[in-house]
This record gives sequence, C-alpha cells and structure tokens, in this order.
Amino acid sequence: MIGMAQTVSSPNGNVTVKFSLTNDGQPTYEMEYKGKTVCKPSHLGLELAKDKHASKGMQETDLMKGFKETGHKTSTFDETWKPVWGETATIRNHYNEMEVSLNQPSSKRNIKIRFRVYDYGMGLRYEFPQQEELNYFVIKEEHTQFAMADNHTAYWIPGDYDTQEYEYQITPLTGIKDIIRRDREKYKSNSSTTVFSDTGVQTSLQMKTKDGLYINIHEAACLDYPTMHLNLDEKTLTFESWLTPDAVGMKGFIQTPFNTPWRTVLVSDDARDMLSCKLTLNLNEPCKIEDTSWIHPTKYCGVWWDMIVGRKSWSYTNDYPSVRLGETDYSKCKPNGTHGATTAEVKRYIDFAAKNGLQEVLVEGWNIGWEDWFGHQKLDVFDFVTPYPDFDIKELNEYAHSKGVKLMMHHETSASAINYERHLEDAFKLMNKYGYDAVKTGYVGDIIPRGEYHYSQIMNNHYQRVVEEAAKHHIMVNAHEATRPTGICRTWPNLVGNESARGTEYEAFGGSVPYHTVMLPFTRLQGGPMDYTPGIFETKLSEWSQNQSFVHSTLCGQLSLYLVMYSPLQMAADLPEHYEKYDDAFQFIRDVACDWDDSKYIEAEPAKYITVARKAKGTDNWFVGGKTGEEARNAVVKLDFLDKGKKYECTIYQDAADADYEKNPKAYRITKRTVKRGDVLKIREARGGGFAVSIMAKK
Repeated sequence: MIGMAQTVSSPNGNVTVKFSLTNDGQPTYEMEYKGKTVCKPSHLGLELAKDKHASKGMQETDLMKGFKETGHKTSTFDETWKPVWGETATIRNHYNEMEVSLNQPSSKRNIKIRFRVYDYGMGLRYEFPQQEELNYFVIKEEHTQFAMADNHTAYWIPGDYDTQEYEYQITPLTGIKDIIRRDREKYKSNSSTTVFSDTGVQTSLQMKTKDGLYINIHEAACLDYPTMHLNLDEKTLTFESWLTPDAVGMKGFIQTPFNTPWRTVLVSDDARDMLSCKLTLNLNEPCKIEDTSWIHPTKYCGVWWDMIVGRKSWSYTNDYPSVRLGETDYSKCKPNGTHGATTAEVKRYIDFAAKNGLQEVLVEGWNIGWEDWFGHQKLDVFDFVTPYPDFDIKELNEYAHSKGVKLMMHHETSASAINYERHLEDAFKLMNKYGYDAVKTGYVGDIIPRGEYHYSQIMNNHYQRVVEEAAKHHIMVNAHEATRPTGICRTWPNLVGNESARGTEYEAFGGSVPYHTVMLPFTRLQGGPMDYTPGIFETKLSEWSQNQSFVHSTLCGQLSLYLVMYSPLQMAADLPEHYEKYDDAFQFIRDVACDWDDSKYIEAEPAKYITVARKAKGTDNWFVGGKTGEEARNAVVKLDFLDKGKKYECTIYQDAADADYEKNPKAYRITKRTVKRGDVLKIREARGGGFAVSIMAKK
C-alpha cells in the first residue's frame, strides 16, 4: 500500500469504513458492520473522455490510479432537523466524516473523496475543487465498486436507462443473468425500455446475506449528473457503477467545482432499519424554500382509473388521424363519446371529494392534443393551457373552490421535454390564475427528439428545473416516468411525489405479483415517496369493464397501502360508485392521515411482510397498516407505542377468514374495541392481503 490506511467509524461503532491506496495508487475502500464484511476492498475512480472542445493534441488522463494522499481529516456532525412533511416530525442527522485529499502527480490534478458514516450505513462521493488542470471534463464512466462478500440473495429489477416499471425478482447474485436473458423480449412491452446488460440492475438494490445482514445500495442527491445503475461481475461478485449515457454515449459533462452524488450503502441486522433509517434524506442539503406554508400533504381522487382500465379515453374525438396545436378546430369535430374529462364528470368527482374530505381532484385528458399524443416524432404535442370544448376550466375551478376542493393539474409531456420547457411558464401562470397548487407531470415514451434517455444528465437537469420553477409559483410536483428520486425532496419539498416504479396502473395491464408492494418500501421508496395510487376496491375489473385483468390484492390489502407505501400524496384511485358500495371500508380512507409525527416499523421482511404504525401529525391518533405477499400470515401488533393512561377507540379492517386475493378478494370484516398501551392485536392476513387499523384517542 502507498501510505497508511485511514479508518472512520460510525458514532456507535457498528459501521467501519477503511480507505487506502493500492500499490499503483488506486483509491480503495472497505466496509464492515459489527465485524462482518459488508464491502470487500472496492476500487474508486472515474474514466474520462476526450473533450472535443479541448485544445488539439490534449490527451485526457483518467482519474483512476496514480494518486498520492496529500492529507485527511475527520469530523463529527450531529443535528436534528424538521422535514416539511414526512414519516416523523424530526430526523436526526448524526455521522462521523472522513475527507481524504488526493493528488495525481502525472496530471497535477487534485480530488477529494468524502465518507460520511452513520450507525446504519455510509455515503461516499467524489469532490473536484476548481483548479487549473481540471476545469471542464467529460465522464466516460464512473468506476465505483461494491465488492460483495458472498453470493447474497438479491431483490432486483433489470438495469434500464428509461424505466423502473418492473416486477422485482428474487435470486442469488449469480442468478441475475439467467432471468434477464430469459425475459429480455418481455421487457419490451413497456412504452420505453433500454435494458443495457445481462447483469445490470437498478438501485435501490436490496440484498440479504446468509448470516442475516440486510444491505442496500443506492445514491443520494443526484443533481446535474446521470442516474447510477449497477453492473455485476459474476466471477468476483462485485457491483460497479454504470451511469446512464447521453445521446452520443457520454455519461457526464462537468465543470469544477463539483461534487458527485453520494453512493450509499445501508446496512443492518434488522430489516426494519431498512425502512426507518433516513440515510438518503440526510445526505441531501437542507430545504432551499424559505416559505413552505403552501406545501401540504394531500389526499385526492380523480378522472384516471376509468381511462387506465379502458372504459374511457383521454382524447376528445376520433375524427382526426393527427392534430396540430393552433390549427385543429375541435368545434367542428364529432366528440367520441368516451372522453373522460368532461365538465359533468369532473363535477361528479368534485362532489365526491367534498363529501368525503379529499382535498383535490386530478383530471387527466382535459387539454387538447391527446388524439395523437404518443409514439410519434412530434415536438409540439401539448400547450398545457387550452382545454377541450367539453372541459370548462373556469366553471370547474369556481365549482371546486365553492366546495372547498382544488383541482390538480395534469401535464403529460409525451416525453417532449423541449416542448414542456417552452410552455412551462405559461402553464404555471394558468395554474396560478385558477388556483391549482399541484401538478402531475408525465414523460411517457422515448424522449423526443430521439436519442436521450429518461435517466441521463440532461433529463435529470430538466426534471429539477421543473421542480425549481414550480417552487417559484408555489406549485407542488408529482412527477411520473421521471428518474427515480434520491432524497432531493428534503431540499425541494414541493417535490411531493414521484412514480418511477411499477404502480397500480399495471393491475389493469395483467397485474403485479402480490409481494410487489412489500418490496417497494425496501427499494424504490428509499429515495422518496411514490404516488402508487392505491385503494382499488373492485379488484376484478371484468365485473365492471371489458378488462380481463384483476388487482393482485385483497380489499383490506389495498387499505394497508396508505400506511405501508408512505407518501404525503395519497390517491383514492377507484371510482366513486365503487367506494359507495363499500362505504364502511372507505371510512378508513376518509380517516387516515398522510402526514405524520412518528412512525414505528413493527414487523418487516423484504417481499414477505411489513407492519407499520404511524401517529397522525398534531394528534394523538395512530394508524396501523400491515401487508403480506404470497403467503397468508398472522401479524402481531404490540400497542406499546400508545400513551400511558389513555384509552383509544380501535377500528380494525381485516381480511375475512375465507379472503384470498385470487378467490375472494373483497371479503373483509370490521371490528371495534377499546384499547390501551400494552394491548396486543393479533390479525390474520390473507394471501395477498393485509389490514388497516385506526386508533383514535378518546376525549
């Protein structure tokens, strides 16, 4: 080794990270948890590309090896911060840090590698000070390694530059390749897919070791940088970072000073820590919005599920094979009779929301252009301000506000980011004019013009630009088909939700495996909340439509998702008439909060089960949700989180004895009892089922 190895441990000593240089000067780290290996010696470095704008004759030098250590320092940091919304009222950010300064004599370049070590994991990043010999540079590839100690069980989806809308696979590390090769053709059924390797996977990657360690690899604060995937070397069981390229194959265009995103490793011998520890959020910067009073957790319903299932359409007419903004005269065409976003239909949803305490109503398909919106090389798809003739935007907003409800805007871009940016200011001004305070954005399809990927540096910068511009207009953003989140919602809390995974809509496209929703909190939700759109009660779609698919969950399993799938933005996704049929079960959706003072993960095992209790913000009321996967089970909920000396009115919504997600999904029973601290609830969960409990403090 060149120089001495440097070591930093977590505040409680459970996690230790050691840094050293190899004999040829390559940065290397290793990581342990309670004396067990988490990462074997793993190399760090970046491979640079020749910048075509650089002076002729200049050769690029990789930042891979040939380094000497010029200094290091350690420090401790401990703060408690308050999120604008979240699972808890406060979050502790306590870590020990090591900063290592390196110089590459051959190029006269300096870099720093920073490690932050928590009791439950660590983050590392590369830092590039501004300097004469490293000003502008192009990343060909980042070579951050995560060398695993054994052939762990992995819970994974294939590496893809454009989508995360996959079901999770559960295999040994060495089983990844066979599944990707087997399913490669099936992956193409999505509207935009780019699977790049037979051994590539996406983060957040969850693993479990044979001796009971849970390990999770992800990233935090991915800003002005491409999204990171992982590629496995089966021989060494080493994952290496694999960045999303741009249209010409380059990974990142950098100007110093610059810090990369954090590369994170979460570790514990308790699966519940995977869900409760806030490593990703803590590695992001504090909130940059001075006045956050306009940001509010929201329950909503909307004109959406009828179109997803296929009974109604987003488009207004079938008369035209194509339409042009500013030229097509909709007043002269025949309505198709299936358009969902009509004034009368939206009023029906507004009435339902007002009656049941839902704050907002999403309306998709309200604006002109849906007739040929998808699958074309069409830059000018939507203008985001012009409604269809049967959608009276002024009347509907006045009607909604008179009922104490707001409308939620929908901006589907058809992946034409250039077009959206061109219209963004006018679109947000229209929202301000009519009192909209939240927008659901969408990026369905290949990015237009063709060549960029959804997770590239340029597109990540676009999504961030939308969030920051929305903040200026006091607008909350719920981004669909965008890149997966990496904790940026701490810094920009108007980013209240993302999709970036396989959501409820897929239950209308053939369904998702029952364990899907007890996998997502261990993976996708590591970076931020998901707009999963739960709450489907009429789970057999053929009973009310021509769709032959069914929801792979019991009715009570759907109720559980309002707790298990944490989000400050929760949709009652089914149709109003379906909720009216099961009004007693819908009471839980009326009651449940979506902002919390405290959260307790009671039981957890990836892809098996999750049970969580949450205390509603500013109240003494608790809600408990439990979800199971492929197997029925008995949940045990110890009410030791309740206040001493208080009595609570407890309502339990649970699967009936004969409930089953395939055979009898709507069988449920509701029981009430008085409970106190120390009581124990034993609740049966059906196959693919779950339960929900409201625990209201007695006055």
